[in-house]
Amino acid sequence: MRGEGFTILVFLTLAVLKGFYFRRGSAATVTYDHRALVINGQRRVLLSGSIHYPRTTPDVWPEIIRKSKEGGLDVIETYVFWNYHEPVKGQYYFEGRFDLARFLKTVQEAGLFVHLRIGPYACAEWNYGGFPFWLHLIPGIQFRTTNAPFKNEMELFLAKIVNMMKEQKLFASQGGPIILAQVENEYGNVEWAYGVSGELYVQWAAETAVGLNTTVPWVMCQQEDAPDPVINTCNGFYCDRFTPNSLMKPKMWTENYCGWFLAFGNAVPFRPVEDLAFSVARFFETGGTFQNYYMYFGGTNFGRTAGGPLVATSYDYDAPIDEYGFIRQPKWGHLRDLHNAIKQCQEYLVDSDPTYMPLGVHLEAHIYHKNYGGCAAFLANIDHTSDANVTFNGSSYYLPAWSVSILPDCKNVIFNTAKVVSQKNLGEFPHQHTTSAREHLISSSLSWFWYKEQVGIWSNNSFTASGLLEQINTTKDTSDYLWYTISIDVTEKLLPNNGEALLLLGSLGHAAMVFVNKKFIGFGYGNHEDASFTLTQKITLNQGNNTFDFLSMIVGLQNYGPWFDIAGAGIFSVVLSGLADAKEDLSTSEWTYQVGTEGEYLGLDKTSLANSSLWTSGNSVPLNQSLIWYKTTFTAPEGNGPLALNLSSMGKGQAWVNGIGIGRYWSSYLSPTTGCSEHCDYRGPYDASKCLKNCGQPAQTLYHIPRSWVHPGENLLVLHEELGGDPSRISILTKTGQEVCAHISESDPAPVDSWKLNSQIKPMPEVRLICEQGWKITSINFASFGTPEGRCGKFSHGTCSGDNVLPIIQKVCIGHESCSIAVSTFKFGDPCPGVPKSLAVEALCSA
Repeated sequence: MRGEGFTILVFLTLAVLKGFYFRRGSAATVTYDHRALVINGQRRVLLSGSIHYPRTTPDVWPEIIRKSKEGGLDVIETYVFWNYHEPVKGQYYFEGRFDLARFLKTVQEAGLFVHLRIGPYACAEWNYGGFPFWLHLIPGIQFRTTNAPFKNEMELFLAKIVNMMKEQKLFASQGGPIILAQVENEYGNVEWAYGVSGELYVQWAAETAVGLNTTVPWVMCQQEDAPDPVINTCNGFYCDRFTPNSLMKPKMWTENYCGWFLAFGNAVPFRPVEDLAFSVARFFETGGTFQNYYMYFGGTNFGRTAGGPLVATSYDYDAPIDEYGFIRQPKWGHLRDLHNAIKQCQEYLVDSDPTYMPLGVHLEAHIYHKNYGGCAAFLANIDHTSDANVTFNGSSYYLPAWSVSILPDCKNVIFNTAKVVSQKNLGEFPHQHTTSAREHLISSSLSWFWYKEQVGIWSNNSFTASGLLEQINTTKDTSDYLWYTISIDVTEKLLPNNGEALLLLGSLGHAAMVFVNKKFIGFGYGNHEDASFTLTQKITLNQGNNTFDFLSMIVGLQNYGPWFDIAGAGIFSVVLSGLADAKEDLSTSEWTYQVGTEGEYLGLDKTSLANSSLWTSGNSVPLNQSLIWYKTTFTAPEGNGPLALNLSSMGKGQAWVNGIGIGRYWSSYLSPTTGCSEHCDYRGPYDASKCLKNCGQPAQTLYHIPRSWVHPGENLLVLHEELGGDPSRISILTKTGQEVCAHISESDPAPVDSWKLNSQIKPMPEVRLICEQGWKITSINFASFGTPEGRCGKFSHGTCSGDNVLPIIQKVCIGHESCSIAVSTFKFGDPCPGVPKSLAVEALCSA
């Protein structure tokens, strides 16, 4: 039996033996050549992962970074988020979740490097792509082009961040962790829209960045025309065919998508780990030496940080570490094994360019040689469906379709991307239907308070204007909401039969509620792919005055695309049809506007109003009402882990815990009912729509509450419900443990870290189980050696099962944080001679 530190020990031992150990606080020179980044004169194979500091809380940064290091990462990559660091021009903020220096120092304390993507354009599905909205209001400004006002502000912010890093001694040359910096981001995808000005902007951005003298290389991702000495890098699901724009630049991959982001109204995307590992192995097979996962930990879009349109609050990204900070298996473990296999080849990968060798149709090898002998090889089957046997160096090798085998000595396969032997976790946190989570109603119906908002104009700070105003320029991103209000007089002559007319509303997005004579009569909305929409609604008019109140809603400002900064939102057309066979276009009439909602103006989300007389209480909470605020208190479940708020009973709105925004919710927006698959075939090229789950369900119902945001005793929960829901059914979950399992056969490969060059002892395959830190294996729910059948959670013993398997597993595993069991007849006897055997184990980890 070995504890969870055995994997780290292997990595650190290898690093020390090769002279690569990162000594914290020691100055390092960072350069590059055509093969790799060069740190202190030595070429490095570097595995990186994206973690964005504001998408979690500082108290868990060390834990997330520790798990990343244990997963085999060398580098942490993060954007810098301008709009929150400079919310007002010239006023800077670097505290709490936005304490950039603290985050980088935490990475350094773990012994990892940093790639700092300053941008300052981030994209990242972050509100406005990371640009502060005040930037948009500067007269004459145009973003991301040769525009003097923009270049001036961009240069000021770049210099602000670089100088801060220098003052904190965070660049490698100062003993800090930063070995790379990035200017701009994926500009090459949109450069065509800016013409010659775009080309000149790229030159200027590169020259400006290099002129800041960071002493580390700069990169531009997705930028084929990145000028020397800036390195152009690849982003995408596959980058094995990418070639830098200079023979003197290394082949680098800054974004390998572990999954895809989530949008309200869409199914949940995921990426099979077999395909992800295949893409990584192919990249290193074909000459890559720096690869980054986007995201390795995604986290949460708290408050109004989510971009748009309609990007969800969860930024889980199907990452190896999930939104709540728990390890996602088998993705984390399979990639850890891959990283170990690649590191076993490091001395060859940095010493030469690969030699290509065809092995058949869609079959190939790439071999790396050292000047003083020896080699490492990658054998690939890039066919989408057909497995194959190939001959390499006089030996036969089996290659499943869409897989890569890694041979660190050109002889022994220690890893195949399609063969997953790491443990699996049953369910994902929080999971209501397992023994490892606890859920309870957050409050009884008698404990709720509420405040019903007025429809339409609610204060004297409204204003009038001719025509329909574009929403974003009107609200200036101070609120998601804008009221459009108008009154019309309908004479008896114009009044249609029975008073019925047809309202046609056109909107640029993202959603709008329609009230006629203060009654809610319709709701229209777009989607992430096209936020614009039209709403056609039958209405009933009265003789005389009729009021129309439209609440237009933004769900995250645009964050990507050419000229995304001027993308509009809000209502652009209102037409009444059926008035005595005539149409009346109200679009150019005089309208009254109100920015924000009444509850926002009153500050109902703030803790200071928790005991205000504004709140109403009663014997029964009002249900399924629009434009209503709810308030209650709750006691956090025991424990130290994160919490999840189940808002599946609600419609659409925002939520706050103790005055801190946990994000937007939209539980009533269901994804399409088709397009999902329970078991997605990993073989063949992946894209964001290939593998989907939760069709016909809301994109998100569970909302992350960091443990550090709650305290002993009563905690305040406030909801702003726009459409209508049932708050009495809201529940809170906490994870009390995890169910883990593994199924390994005698013919499966041994653990990667057990392989030793020139060893005469052949390592055995093993079942390895490991719990989250702080939990131990408390029970074995299933154990069978022989011919167990089924899959995790649904195992059966099959036709052959050894005696006393369960007691053996219990003795080795129970009470320990991790355990390893060799899959061998020496351990369990031979219940069925001559029959291939395997070991299946299911266990429960808990505190």
